[in-house]
Amino acid sequence: MNFNNKVYDLCRKIPKGKVTTYKILAEKLNTKAYRAVGQALMNNPFSPEVPCHRVIASSGNVYGFKGKLNGKAIKEKIFILASEGIEIKDKKIDIRKFLFRF
Repeated sequence: MNFNNKVYDLCRKIPKGKVTTYKILAEKLNTKAYRAVGQALMNNPFSPEVPCHRVIASSGNVYGFKGKLNGKAIKEKIFILASEGIEIKDKKIDIRKFLFRF
């Protein structure tokens, strides 16, 4: 199984109403290639089955969606996360409350 498919398989395990980080996904794959995780998710051909919208920055910031870093795509990511019950304030999520660890 290639790296991207490993990322997608892990991402499928993130439950609705929770988020994880690029760093946590990378660490679960025994790598420090956090950006490679982001690249895999940017090229996610299985959305929404692979819920890449549930992956955020370690700071709690909602970051990156559909290959975009801001604008309409981020607003869409925020909308989807909010519809799943995740509270977002100023494009930031309280990871103490919503973080999922594998």
